[in-house]
Amino acid sequence: IRNSVNSMSKNPIFTSQFKTYKMRKLIFISALLIIVSCQQQSEMDPNINPFFQEWNTPHEVPPFLDIKDEHYMPAYEKGMEENLSEIDVIVNNPEEPTFSNTIEELERTGKLLSKVGRVFSNLASSNTNPQLQELQRELSPMLSAHYDKISLNEGLFNRVESLWQDRENLGLTSEQLKLLEDTRKQFVRSGALMSEEQKKQISEINSKISGLSTSFGQNLLAETNGFELILNKSDLEGLSDGVVAAALDAASQKMDKAESEEEKEKYKNKYVFTPHRSSMYPFLTESTRRDLREKLYISYVMRGDNGNETDNKEIAAEIAKLRAERAKIMGYKTHAHFVLEENMLKTPEEVYDLLVKLWEPAVKRAKVEVADMQAVANAEGQNFEIAAWDWWHYSEKVRKEKYDLDESAIKPYLSLDNVLQGVFNTTNKLWGLNFTELFDIDLYHPDARVWQVTDKDGSHLGIFIGDYFTRSNKRGGAWMSSFKGQSNLDGRERPIVVNVCNFPAPVGDNPALLSFDNVVTLFHEFGHAMHGTLTNVTYGSMAGTSGPRDFIELPSQLLEHWASEPEVLKSFATHYETGESIPDDLIDKLLNASKFNQGFINTEYLAASLLDMDWHTISAEEDLKDANKFESESMRKVGLIDEIAPRYRSTYFAHIFSGGYSSGYYSYVHAAVLDSDAFEAFKEAGDVFDPNLSSKLRSTIYSKGSTEEAMDLFVQFRGRKAEIGPLLKVRGLDGAE
Repeated sequence: IRNSVNSMSKNPIFTSQFKTYKMRKLIFISALLIIVSCQQQSEMDPNINPFFQEWNTPHEVPPFLDIKDEHYMPAYEKGMEENLSEIDVIVNNPEEPTFSNTIEELERTGKLLSKVGRVFSNLASSNTNPQLQELQRELSPMLSAHYDKISLNEGLFNRVESLWQDRENLGLTSEQLKLLEDTRKQFVRSGALMSEEQKKQISEINSKISGLSTSFGQNLLAETNGFELILNKSDLEGLSDGVVAAALDAASQKMDKAESEEEKEKYKNKYVFTPHRSSMYPFLTESTRRDLREKLYISYVMRGDNGNETDNKEIAAEIAKLRAERAKIMGYKTHAHFVLEENMLKTPEEVYDLLVKLWEPAVKRAKVEVADMQAVANAEGQNFEIAAWDWWHYSEKVRKEKYDLDESAIKPYLSLDNVLQGVFNTTNKLWGLNFTELFDIDLYHPDARVWQVTDKDGSHLGIFIGDYFTRSNKRGGAWMSSFKGQSNLDGRERPIVVNVCNFPAPVGDNPALLSFDNVVTLFHEFGHAMHGTLTNVTYGSMAGTSGPRDFIELPSQLLEHWASEPEVLKSFATHYETGESIPDDLIDKLLNASKFNQGFINTEYLAASLLDMDWHTISAEEDLKDANKFESESMRKVGLIDEIAPRYRSTYFAHIFSGGYSSGYYSYVHAAVLDSDAFEAFKEAGDVFDPNLSSKLRSTIYSKGSTEEAMDLFVQFRGRKAEIGPLLKVRGLDGAE
């Protein structure tokens, strides 16, 4: 079946139809039905847990259709048991510690645990269900305790420490020396030099934080899915046909899933909008019903702050408090001091300095934008002052007035398939990469697609999976992850990376149409994917997106710059109905408007970054019972205007309370300093695909992982440290329009 599908996709007769989302999904489902009806047997032994078997799938992609929810816990338990046994072998080795028998053997440990962990963590975020959520809650403290047993293992640390003390006599390569340094540092930062009592305290705190973080993320998903704005046809004033069709389709899907006639009736002939950004932003932009805009916006900014069983206020405060206590035990002034020690910016003072430099011009610009919007509202005869829920609606009117740019005029040129081809073409011109979509690999959801990535010499580089559409069992936002890492330690192992986004799904026979912001997001996440795909290091722990937070965002944000280059846009932006290329005048309008609304964009981001830093520069002694009071004081202190909320309020700030960005949300703007300056090199060369720069970019930034210090890698590419000027220019915060 799969071979037939693959052949059909290459047949010119079927090509145009096969590219449609609907056709791909229909073929996928039909194939599954035929497989089930024929009772086709998998290559996997159904009596054995798939995680305990070799995966003889193409490129070792996980056999998703064979993996059941009940397989995870036994695999985790066995993986943890094997991992500890492997550690015991290293610790009890009677031979003197060597780099080979200690550090490299440590790199080889935990393969089963990694195998199950990569699948589970990815699916728990992108395709979850109540069983996986319950498993998350069970596993969180178990895994925390497990890794503490390793990081606080005195015998293991002693072997690492003896190597560190003798490092100058070991004849190590620079990569090996960096790995030894990183390994030792990881043990020390986990508490290896602490007393037994302190180790116990740290382990208990880690367990508590792990459990609270899981609860925070699950609460947020429940809150996001828990609100629906169900409208009648008479409520749709101002909405474009595409937005209306998507809302009608959302209601139809709700009807299809409804289990009772009463519930079906609830959605019959209705239109549904939700706090998911792909649903909310178009409504806030187009709807002329101010009361409904307010209702939907409030549902978004109040997530986790409703005083119910999924409220996150106490959880956020408790996590911050525990992190402060842990930092104190380990001898750090605050959690931020602990985290930033490993980043490119080393202290809270450096971070605050950067954020404040941008904050003042951003807020100044935002106030001008409010005045512009108020003028439009006044001209319409409105008798209200612009509020937060008016921003999207009136900023769009200002944009149309100032730049004659209508978002709805751009979308028809930005179908998902076209944009994907655009980003593929971009990386082909930069590095000679090629992408071939595969149809003989079963994935975890019909929306997901898979491509083989080959290098310019035709060799296999990796597997790329894309999962792009919003659904209720997927957490919000966009991210890159991996199902398999890269390593050259025991042979050439190439990665399997995945991009997950929340774009609006196609409606009817039309393709998925993206906003330009969606396009930038796709290029951003694809930049992460390229960082994970082009990596070429010996040791897996140093591969891909390992390294400081404020460096990890450089490869992703750097690729964004190509999305708005005219020659790149012309290469992929074609009208989904007529095939016409995007007109030059529309590109000009898009570029002229690129600095528009930057006051809002930068202010809401910087507000969240400052809030993150404030949460994590508290002392262990501070009383944090009221998260809302803390947040209000934080924003009052810097002068956030009423018309803007932080991009993430505390109760839905998943990046810092259930992700890995605590004291690190600023990293996007520090990376923006780096990426703007790096792209300036291409501009100075007069060719955004300059072959020498492209080659240097790959060899210094995208392929090195964390094998060298991050700042050294940037300097190798640019020839100097980054300057802030290009960023201020790109964002229109340099005083020039």
